[in-house]
Amino acid sequence: MITLGERIIQLRKNKNWSQEELANQIETSRIMVGKYERSENSPSIEVIVKLAKAFAVSVDYLLGEGLNASYDKETIRRLDELLQLPQDEQQKVFEYMDLIIRDANAKRAYK
Repeated sequence: MITLGERIIQLRKNKNWSQEELANQIETSRIMVGKYERSENSPSIEVIVKLAKAFAVSVDYLLGEGLNASYDKETIRRLDELLQLPQDEQQKVFEYMDLIIRDANAKRAYK
């Protein structure tokens, strides 16, 4: 399982931020960011919320725990919107997704 420190490193690198840039985003020092990334120090709840906002992910995703731990905020937003559609429209979306997944699996099988 990926640690919180490893997740912070991964998300920071995805944004192409230095530790200093992340520190500025969450209003802390570069030294503290380094300690979080090395798991030498655990961020407070307030800092975890700031990290989640800075990276545009849910706290669940950041911590790797909970119902939505594997989804970023954009995916969760889309799932919520999908669930607001009428049942027949949801079914159309699922059928289209199934076609794309089937095609992607077929391409992988023949490579």
